[in-house]
Amino acid sequence: MSYNVARTRSQKKPSTASGGIRSLSLAIVVPVGLTVTSIFWFGENHNFKDLTRPFWIPPLWGLQLTSLSSAFLMGLSAWLVWAESGFHRTPMSIVMYLAQLGFGLAWNHIFFKTGPTNQIGLAASVGQLVTIFLCSQLFSRINPISGDLVKLCLLWTGFLMSVNLYYVI
Repeated sequence: MSYNVARTRSQKKPSTASGGIRSLSLAIVVPVGLTVTSIFWFGENHNFKDLTRPFWIPPLWGLQLTSLSSAFLMGLSAWLVWAESGFHRTPMSIVMYLAQLGFGLAWNHIFFKTGPTNQIGLAASVGQLVTIFLCSQLFSRINPISGDLVKLCLLWTGFLMSVNLYYVI
């Protein structure tokens, strides 16, 4: 009888680990996939290539890479919060996560398709910055590592907002 109990316990561990890998993959693939799709559909902006860029503004591919990196880290952070049942304990954290994802996708569309001089893109960027800041506050209470990862996204979004602000003003 004890042999069966030991065998059952050892059989459950790999399935739990593979479930964690699946959920982690999903948490990263969905936001990154949506961002890649957004960049692919809206990423060719010939107006941006024609604009004069100061030295501190990277080329278009650099801005797109920054958006992808932010989506990756936000997905990882959300998974860390989800793994500790943080979305159940603090439902506002998932609302803020989904809001920042929506603002990020909207900003990609507006900035990369219609151009960096659009004021609506700046509004989307400010919305994303605010929601990422709120995610940082909420996620830090649940998982400090997740909160630190979100702070990197906050810096990158602030940089993207300053690029947008440069062209709007």
